Amino acid sequence: MRVMVLVKASKESEAGQMPSERMLREMGNFNQELVKAGIMQAGEGLKPTSAAKRVTFSGGGKSAVTDGPFVETKELVAGYWLWTIASMDEAVEWLKKAPFDRGAEVDIRPVFEAEDFGKELTPELREQEERLRRDIARRK
Repeated sequence: MRVMVLVKASKESEAGQMPSERMLREMGNFNQELVKAGIMQAGEGLKPTSAAKRVTFSGGGKSAVTDGPFVETKELVAGYWLWTIASMDEAVEWLKKAPFDRGAEVDIRPVFEAEDFGKELTPELREQEERLRRDIARRK
């Protein structure tokens, strides 16, 4: 199964405070363990929402764009990983090894797989999805 591991923003990350050399080293070592175990597929830190834009769709082809920063930090994401893992329990065990400071919050959410969509994912749509994945893989 694939999971998205979402690192929630903090006051410090939203203020643009960069991690210490120690944290960068520890996180790099943790990421190496994930790669060596065949778990980590992708992962990045995100800049604060002061550098972001939010697009809100109102239907009928209309949308509104809001410049960051966004006020409520508890629901914002500061970074992510995409992992391939055997189970949610295994994902939790790996995440417990991450070098986060006290108070950090991280969500683990399963990624939808093709079989989750049932008959609505027609053979044509399934082929389109597979073709997109192949095209993405070729670009790496």
